[in-house]
Amino acid sequence: MIEIKNLIKSFGANHVLKGVNLNLEKGKTTVIIGSSGCGKSVLLKHIIGLLKPDKGEVLIDGRDIAKMKGKELYEIRNRFGFLFQSSALFDSMTVAENVGLGLVENNHLLPEQIKAIVDEKLGLVDLDGTQNLKPSELSGGMRKRVGLARALACNPEFILYDEPTTGLDPITSSSIDQLIDSLAKNTKLKVTSIVVTHDIFSVYSVADRVAMMYDGVIHFEGTPLELENTSDRIVRDFLERTENPRGKMV
Repeated sequence: MIEIKNLIKSFGANHVLKGVNLNLEKGKTTVIIGSSGCGKSVLLKHIIGLLKPDKGEVLIDGRDIAKMKGKELYEIRNRFGFLFQSSALFDSMTVAENVGLGLVENNHLLPEQIKAIVDEKLGLVDLDGTQNLKPSELSGGMRKRVGLARALACNPEFILYDEPTTGLDPITSSSIDQLIDSLAKNTKLKVTSIVVTHDIFSVYSVADRVAMMYDGVIHFEGTPLELENTSDRIVRDFLERTENPRGKMV
């Protein structure tokens, strides 16, 4: 389990996190929603230890990642996969080289072992046969899938998704949602997923739990059904004002 306790973070006079409390259960998919600038991505960076809080804790199996250094921090990060909003692929590398980058840098594996893992992960995201292509030869949705294959390469326990459907057309967005959901339900992978998104359709497609950030704290937490049926004014206002990029208002 990941436990976030009273997390506080400011950047100068900008108070972003004002006491975030949230438990992320193992094996579940938690979707974090909220308006732009509310601190969703800042929270993700705290979970993986890229930012340190001013106060509070991020406990991973009872250990505070903010207090880790060196080898201990390196080892805990190895348990995470991260799908960046922009996919963050290296244009000069092939698909196979992008996916295998973490394996080359962080593991003592033979080239044939790396190739086998890369092929397996590309198969999981339905990209067999793309190994020798460059990112410039792929569609936006395919680049997202390559980024996800790279996130999966080291067999992470936790996968963090930062706006996974941003910039994609409705059909491609739905396919990414289906992929996230299928990976979460894959009993072999046994991953815990944390998804940050503006796409309300994605919430209802992939979430086991939903957390809404507002004014620097978790304002709402519950199931997708509880989100849909809530009478909370702030949540209802957010949902009604959020244009669904799949083509309708929620």
